[in-house]
Amino acid sequence: MCSHYDVLPHHRPKAMEPTDDGSEPLKLKPNMASSMRSLFSDHSRYVESFRRFLDNSTEHQCMQEFMDKKLPGIIARIGDAKSEIKILSIGGGAGEIDLQILSKVQVQYPGVHINNEVVEPSTEQITKYKELVAKTSNLENIKFAWHKETSSEYQNRIMEKKELQKWDFIHMIQMLYYVEDIPATLKFFHSLLANNAKILIILVSGISGWDKLWKKYGSRLPRDDLCQYVTSSHLTQMLDNLGIKYECYDLLSTMDITDCFIDGNENGDLLWDFLTETCNFNTTAPPDLKAEIMKDLQEPEFSVKKEGKVLFNNSLSFIVVEA
Repeated sequence: MCSHYDVLPHHRPKAMEPTDDGSEPLKLKPNMASSMRSLFSDHSRYVESFRRFLDNSTEHQCMQEFMDKKLPGIIARIGDAKSEIKILSIGGGAGEIDLQILSKVQVQYPGVHINNEVVEPSTEQITKYKELVAKTSNLENIKFAWHKETSSEYQNRIMEKKELQKWDFIHMIQMLYYVEDIPATLKFFHSLLANNAKILIILVSGISGWDKLWKKYGSRLPRDDLCQYVTSSHLTQMLDNLGIKYECYDLLSTMDITDCFIDGNENGDLLWDFLTETCNFNTTAPPDLKAEIMKDLQEPEFSVKKEGKVLFNNSLSFIVVEA
């Protein structure tokens, strides 16, 4: 994802399958016979379906829990004996999560100057980020800089200049789906870590319902070439292959999809669109495909049933890479 979970655009990535060694995701062949079209062909419906996802999921709470309980320990030593703490945000989006991270660093290192640079390809998101900074207090000791570019463009620019600045904390939140060569990207940013520095990566968990949904049905749903599907299972295998140390935390998040099983329910229709990344899935999907997915989504490997609700497994992985 090119931006953080709380801002647009954000979506679950396209289906991929692992190679024999499980390290690399591979693109599935698109289904050409269907009349279905990608949800991203209708921006307004995509925006609304995404908002319904946020309203019906605990993704925000899952992120907040990690920031409150785990992040302070992770950043405990990144600024030791340093007069300035350098933070690099890759895919910074509109900045909401960035500012939460920065507030935790301020608490850990009160009064220490922070240099926060943001790599974000969307002009709209950068504008929102700047607006958020302008109306947020207690940022006096933080210097902000924004770079309108993708992570690969940033990497190429830095390599050409041969200015390999070291960073104390780098975070990549819901954005590795958009990276073409993930192992090379991991290796590059790992090389930029200073002493005691860390990289925080957040992406969909390999134990989530998303992983199972796309592996089973991705080839029968509309294609979108913007991104690839990578889970924490792929990523940890890549890090192992690179010999890079890391810790991985899985946090349970759910998405209430009860309305998906109520005929004519508008909220359910929009959640179907988000789940399948298909515009008007309920009215355009072949009946057999719809019936199969509907049955599967109520199975234990995808969802749990609790107090009359069907809760889809939206679990996230938080991967902390060490210098």
